[in-house]
Amino acid sequence: MRRRDFLKTGALTTAALTLGQMPVYSQSKKHSIQKAVKFTMIDEPDLSIGEKFQLLKDLGFDGVELESPNEFETAEVIAARDSVELPIHGIVDSVHWTQPLSDPDSEVRAAGVKGLQTAIQDAHDYGASTVLLVPGVVNKQVSYSDAYSRSQTEIRKVLPMASDLGITIAFENVWNKFLLSPLECARYVDEFEHDHVGWYFDVGNVVTYGYPEHWIHALGHRIVKLDIKEYSRSKGESEGPFAGFEVPLGQGDCDWPAVNEALDSIGFEGWATAEVASGDRIFLKGLADRMDQVLPSDS
Repeated sequence: MRRRDFLKTGALTTAALTLGQMPVYSQSKKHSIQKAVKFTMIDEPDLSIGEKFQLLKDLGFDGVELESPNEFETAEVIAARDSVELPIHGIVDSVHWTQPLSDPDSEVRAAGVKGLQTAIQDAHDYGASTVLLVPGVVNKQVSYSDAYSRSQTEIRKVLPMASDLGITIAFENVWNKFLLSPLECARYVDEFEHDHVGWYFDVGNVVTYGYPEHWIHALGHRIVKLDIKEYSRSKGESEGPFAGFEVPLGQGDCDWPAVNEALDSIGFEGWATAEVASGDRIFLKGLADRMDQVLPSDS
């Protein structure tokens, strides 16, 4: 789904996540999961960057993910990270929707490349390991084949930089009418023949048209990180597609035991970042607890 549109549905999702019975699962605990949130989800406007980092650590989160390009001073971000000892594990490209690498206009694509380069540099400076990228968008003006070829061409331009700085560009499955099956996603990654590309698998985004565990098996070792959200097919069908996300973790149609079994089968260990609406301290504490329930870890 489109991240900025989804995060605008805050009030309903916040209520859903702070109310309702906590799901209880009996699951294996073979994989080691580190849980994080997007920095934009912290709805505590009076707090500084450092205070927001401290809040996340106090609530039991292991790390955080920022967007870039951004308006932060790099020194302030690094100081917050170091004083709180909260890792910035990843960066989300903040211009991949407005300046997509699949755009027909070469100037728009060039701006998208520049934004991606900034994100890669910030990821390196912050000590992150990945940049989450929506690689392209299909619409009335952009055909599927053009999105495929253009995006790969533009991404290849930044791979030397990503390699030099040790950053992996991780593609996410979103509602962009592009890369619609796990087999095609695997092929897309493999065609780069490069160690610094992979997949950032969003569990909730595929539920409306597929099964997350199937995607995990198909993508396998290509999955470098996870985005975590829930989806209710019945709510999406009755109230509109985006309404399907307005349910608490564990109370939609994500089969979390099957997801965990699939993650175990591919040997996944690493970061799982919640991507839901923003909320305050109480909301975030409930979210941390729910993440522990749906993604039990041996760590």
